[in-house]
Amino acid sequence: MGILSSDNTLTANPLAVLKPVRESRYYTLSEYLRREEHSRELHEYYNGIITKLPMALGPHNIISANMVAELVIACRAKTENSNYIVFNSQQLVYLPELNFSLYPDVLVVCETPQYYDKNEVLLINPVLIVEVLSRSTGKYDRTTKFDEYKTLDSFQEYVLINQKKCLVETRFKEEPDLWREKRYTGMNDSVLLKSLDCSIDMQMIYRNVQFKKNVR
Repeated sequence: MGILSSDNTLTANPLAVLKPVRESRYYTLSEYLRREEHSRELHEYYNGIITKLPMALGPHNIISANMVAELVIACRAKTENSNYIVFNSQQLVYLPELNFSLYPDVLVVCETPQYYDKNEVLLINPVLIVEVLSRSTGKYDRTTKFDEYKTLDSFQEYVLINQKKCLVETRFKEEPDLWREKRYTGMNDSVLLKSLDCSIDMQMIYRNVQFKKNVR
């Protein structure tokens, strides 16, 4: 589908490419938080720029909810002394080095949550972060966003879940500059989360998700 330019040639429709809507001015972090508190929609903050989050599809939300439930169960079953706390997609994570404020789909904190602000809104010490990939943000989540999250000292493991087919990728920080990647593609596989020392079954991650045929 396209649109006609002034010389009657067919060009790509700019609306066919989903991009976040940006505000026209720069905001301080405090201004952003005040706006976000009263907003009916979620926005992320990129060093002065407020960006509206795209709408999430049903399978995306099901997978996110499944991961929250399974991580809570897995963390509760652990026998060692460490206490892990699971957060859903309503929790803001703040990246102080970049002055970014983001909403991961799921995240886990070890022991005590630490916040950048006194109101306990901007979390700064996630150990594990989960992102469910979407068409509009998938490339960003797999590349640039991963590099952004790596500015957090506490960050140890990244989980990327494809909502269109059975595919989960994990990236675990073995050394300061060494991240080990692993892919899971079988519905009977179990995803090992080294940062939490537990596993999540793929069948539970994709529980109640119906894949469309011929998805590559």
